[in-house]
Amino acid sequence: MNLFSGLEKFGLKSVASMQVFEEEQKDKKGEGDDGKKEIVHTEEEFLFDKTIVCCVCDKEFKTKRVKNGRVRMLKSDPDLRPRFQFIDTLKYGITSCPFCGYAAINRNFEHLAPAQRRLIKEQICSQFQPTIQYDGATISYEMAIDRYKLSLLNAIVKKGRASEKSYICLNLAWLLREKASTMPEGTPGEKAARAECQKEGETFYGQAYEGFQKAISQEMFPLCGMEESTVDYLLAYMSFHFKKFDISAKFLSSVITSPSASRRAKDMALELRNEIRAILTKQKKP
Repeated sequence: MNLFSGLEKFGLKSVASMQVFEEEQKDKKGEGDDGKKEIVHTEEEFLFDKTIVCCVCDKEFKTKRVKNGRVRMLKSDPDLRPRFQFIDTLKYGITSCPFCGYAAINRNFEHLAPAQRRLIKEQICSQFQPTIQYDGATISYEMAIDRYKLSLLNAIVKKGRASEKSYICLNLAWLLREKASTMPEGTPGEKAARAECQKEGETFYGQAYEGFQKAISQEMFPLCGMEESTVDYLLAYMSFHFKKFDISAKFLSSVITSPSASRRAKDMALELRNEIRAILTKQKKP
């Protein structure tokens, strides 16, 4: 599978064989049952334009960022995918220069070594062809996925850390999963398109799993802002997802016995361990 499908529109035609780890429309206001007007929030309310100067091409551009003080987290999925009220903040996690093609996780965008800048200029900027306007009022899932793929390509080219590439792959998996959940499946063609989107998401999930296991043996914590117990739990859940229950159990044990892990993390680890035990018990029954 070409992990970078969709980037051809930018003129980046020679990336199909690149390996990762070789090294809403506005909501309308409605009426409540009591006759009072119900306030319906839109995604744009939680965004602002930030002016950025690209550290590769030195050109200035504006990009959408989330007003962190206004968003409210509702919960997280079992694999720690965050859920916020009224907005999917993951779509806005990448800063991407519309002029030269350099893209990175927001917090990493301005941090490039001279050698990395040279590699990006040679392998990305020299081919990049800006063909679409990057920032409308909001960012669609399709556009967000393109941005994350472009940032992954940049991370590979600049020889970024395994943790950075893994984190991008994880976010791509989450976004593709979310996109698939919104796709229609009324016709055979629609069902096939949705299945392909889900398959692509699983591919990136596997890349993230592989990469984080490399990262914990090569890098110091925190990894992409995550402490050791958080990464251990994430790997435990991902191992569970891929039915590697013995590996999952080892990571869960690390979380449960960690003196620095939060009570919530330990409770989640205990719950997942019980779920694994139930599955294994069921498998043993004749």
